[in-house]
Amino acid sequence: MEWEIVIGLEIHAQLSTASKIFSSSSTRFGAAANTQASATDMALPGTLPVFNEGAVDKAISFGLAIGGQVASRSIFARKNYFYPDLPKNYQISQFEDPIVTGGKISFFVGEEEITINLTRAHLEEDAGKSLHENFTGPHGESSTGIDLNRAGTPLLEIVSEPEMRSAAEAVGYARAVHSLVVWLGMCDGNMQEGSFRADANVSVRPKGQEKLGTRCELKNINSFRFLERAINYEARRQIELIEDGGQVVQETRLYDADLDETRSMRTKGDADDYRYFPDPDLPPLLVSEERIEAVRATMPELPATKRERYQNEFGLSAYDAAQLTMSRDTATYFEQTNAALNNAQAKLAANWVLGELAASLNREELDITQAKVNPTQLAKLIARIADNTISNKIARDVFQAMWEGQENGDADAIIESKGLKQISDVGAISAMVDEVIAANPAIVEEYRSGRDKAFNSLVGQVMKAARGKANPKQVTDLLKEKLG
Repeated sequence: MEWEIVIGLEIHAQLSTASKIFSSSSTRFGAAANTQASATDMALPGTLPVFNEGAVDKAISFGLAIGGQVASRSIFARKNYFYPDLPKNYQISQFEDPIVTGGKISFFVGEEEITINLTRAHLEEDAGKSLHENFTGPHGESSTGIDLNRAGTPLLEIVSEPEMRSAAEAVGYARAVHSLVVWLGMCDGNMQEGSFRADANVSVRPKGQEKLGTRCELKNINSFRFLERAINYEARRQIELIEDGGQVVQETRLYDADLDETRSMRTKGDADDYRYFPDPDLPPLLVSEERIEAVRATMPELPATKRERYQNEFGLSAYDAAQLTMSRDTATYFEQTNAALNNAQAKLAANWVLGELAASLNREELDITQAKVNPTQLAKLIARIADNTISNKIARDVFQAMWEGQENGDADAIIESKGLKQISDVGAISAMVDEVIAANPAIVEEYRSGRDKAFNSLVGQVMKAARGKANPKQVTDLLKEKLG
């Protein structure tokens, strides 16, 4: 039987406010345990929540960016459950009336563009954290510590429709959401610190069946690589279980990266199990059209708008435009490079930003803001390719020298000092072509008998004779002319 995987993601993005969503406690990461937990965060008697309005504007900006509907009236509810790291024994969240509904996210998996619809995005508070390491009881037994620094940290939970059909699609979607929330400045996106994490709802069904299978929720995954591995493992587990005659139980599972497996955590609760009801201490959240427009006016140009502009103004492909707008810093670097070239070599600039530059950054695990070749320097190198001073192949050697800091990263100085100027003299190239033809009669005969690969061999021989500095187009044209 062929199986289909069905995936929906719930992404928790920590909003980058200085204080918590219902108290004035700091949200700074890394403080000593329980030093940033106020009486309100700990739910001590007599305390009341006071809403942080900065979180509203960030939620509005997300709703506008995805083309969703920002609610003029939304409600905070109490979601009741009992964990040691949840002092109130309920979480303040939004249920029936969230601040954002609908919207969509588009991204590429390979060359294929995929669009996923969103169900909702709602505001809520985070719970604390249970620490299971380095705690020893009075009789030497292991114990668990509770850190409430995160309790009350503002979150925007972003819920997708169950429209993803592979782990690769889920990762592509998660990366796109991550890029957008960082682009908007509403979340720092730091996955190691828990600022961005995903829950994956995974089910399987026979291919062609409309009814959804029983889902399992994989909780708190804070790595794109782990997200892909967890989904693939869980899908295999469910398929094997069903094929062996068993039944999938709706439950919450944890992913163990060391063992590369998911493990049962608890039976998954539905909405009824959480006994939602409107929080009596918080009035409805009212958002005016004037406030929405004020937020819209402060937003940067969005990735989707930039993608369209890059295609229309610069003639870039949809794929290249999407890759350049995966991060705001990458888009800025490309635009600065392109501007230094008077927007005359956009395709070449895109190729270099996405190619050689990206490869060098990945190799040294650097962010593009730490690039060792700045946009102006790269633009000068691209200009020398465009005016045929050097070939694209030699340009890669020049770029490496620039990256290493030779000649202060100046392309012209490196080309001059290394004698890398391209040979474009027709007479000189013609003489080398004649020599290669004369020295390789067998290969020439192969080409004339219809073996096109032989031609590439002859081109290679000429480029070797020219030490890679001959103009490749002139070499090709002259060879075709003489062999014809």
